[in-house]
Amino acid sequence: MHDSTWGITRLVKLWLRGRRARATLPDWRRLREPQAAAETLPTCERVRVLLVTNVGSFLPGTILESLLGAALSARGAECHVLLCDSALPACLACEHRFYGGAERLSNLGPQADLCKSCFLPAAQCYEGLPVTLHRFSELLVDSERTEAARTALEIAVEEIPRFSIDGLAVGEHAVAGALRFFARGDLDGEPFAEAIVRRYLEAALLTVFATRRLLNDGFDVAVFHHGIYVPQGLVGEVARSRGVRVVNWNAAYRKQCFIFSHEDTYHHTLMDEPPAVWESLPWSDAQEHRILEYLRSRWDGRHDWITFQNAPRLETEEIEKETGLDFTKPCVALLTNVVWDAQLHYPANAFSNMMDWVIGTIEYFRARPEVQLVIRVHPAEVRGSVPSRQRVTDEIARVVGDLPANVFVIPPTSRISTYVVAEQSDSVIIYGTKMGVELSSLGIPIIVAGEAWIRGKGVTLDAHSREEYFSILDRVPLGSRMDPAAVRRARMYAYHFFFRRMIPVRSVRHRRGWPPFDVGIRTLDRLRSGVDPGLDVICDGILKGEPFVYPAEFLDGRGENVASSVA
Repeated sequence: MHDSTWGITRLVKLWLRGRRARATLPDWRRLREPQAAAETLPTCERVRVLLVTNVGSFLPGTILESLLGAALSARGAECHVLLCDSALPACLACEHRFYGGAERLSNLGPQADLCKSCFLPAAQCYEGLPVTLHRFSELLVDSERTEAARTALEIAVEEIPRFSIDGLAVGEHAVAGALRFFARGDLDGEPFAEAIVRRYLEAALLTVFATRRLLNDGFDVAVFHHGIYVPQGLVGEVARSRGVRVVNWNAAYRKQCFIFSHEDTYHHTLMDEPPAVWESLPWSDAQEHRILEYLRSRWDGRHDWITFQNAPRLETEEIEKETGLDFTKPCVALLTNVVWDAQLHYPANAFSNMMDWVIGTIEYFRARPEVQLVIRVHPAEVRGSVPSRQRVTDEIARVVGDLPANVFVIPPTSRISTYVVAEQSDSVIIYGTKMGVELSSLGIPIIVAGEAWIRGKGVTLDAHSREEYFSILDRVPLGSRMDPAAVRRARMYAYHFFFRRMIPVRSVRHRRGWPPFDVGIRTLDRLRSGVDPGLDVICDGILKGEPFVYPAEFLDGRGENVASSVA
């Protein structure tokens, strides 16, 4: 990209970022109505909370964490906030699509552009709250900056993924940050890949140094979004090493809902969550109706703020015509993840990575011409918040070439409903997608090849090795749906996943565009305990270490309309 073109594009993008931040970040100073006295805890029990927003331009993080700062302060907590003030040479705000390539970030870093719309709006947002603001630049000394830059420059690039200090996986997070920047599952053939990885390594080291110094002041709990990438993943590494409780969160799929987890990102903790948490739930026809009604709504996403398919095509005949499939013959569906996302979030299990699984499955079905394999590429490849630059269809074409006559690929741009394809299939194979939770609730047999949340729940066919995986495939077509007891168990887990782990917060409101929500209150009193049940669950989890589980089974679903105004 020519400098003049880049300059104009950059100014427009930065102006839009700044305008979006000013329009959506809450101005806590304008909530004029007096707040009732804080529910102050005894001095010996006063909880010190560190809200590690870090990247202020990640608007969902700043919005929700500032709301948490207000709510936790109202409950007597002592709240602190950490923000980066142009100190890091790379972070999760950096995206390949913003730069139109990697050369500019490689040469100049984000300080030349992205940082200008990051720190100040977030800092101004937090100024309206009773919190203490900390800046990265105040937590770093010159010797640490020199050490981070020297290490990032001198270490052999092949050693970076395994590089650690004091047991902290610094290099692993640096590589993850670079993969996210490039939106790829690998960096093969990427110009400037080495320079970008080294930038993320330097940023990872600086994050470790700054976080260590801040945590020396003594905190009880650190709360922050994502829990992975640079800088957030390193904050978690340091906090856990110092015995500071970690709370991570992400926006959930349902509107006005969030997933919180203790000690690590929910991508990991949901895999290890013991079934005892949900398998003894009191179960009723009303709960079954509610989860089935919600799962059906996911076909068009009308109750979600994270959805990747609009106006899906549902007609079986039209799907057959578009794809060449014949649903009168045995068919097995394979559902992918986004290549780079799957590699970052899900540890490998039966296969080394997702594409290894996809290619291996195609080659298996080459020798099974009597069974059709339909590969549904995840729509988030093109519609996600970070569109993938490594496409499944391109990788298949590069490695496999011409597909066997019984293998069909539905591209990410297609409006074909994944749900209809799954319903017409004998069984569905997944790697890490949450679709396993949904489809098993409909009685569709699920084969799990990677690490998915439905694995180990007693309802799926789980492969623990390549050999076991292909042995399971030898049994398809299975010829029948799941038995009723397994379907009931799958629906109980789906209810737990979508209604108990996804916590509704009435204090935020859904909005179109990015970010998908903003603060939906007019007075600070709306953040006190007893007003917003979901917010109470979250605050109790942060302050007391209680489980982040919303007791939906004890509430009247009709009264749980979080979309209603609470202002």
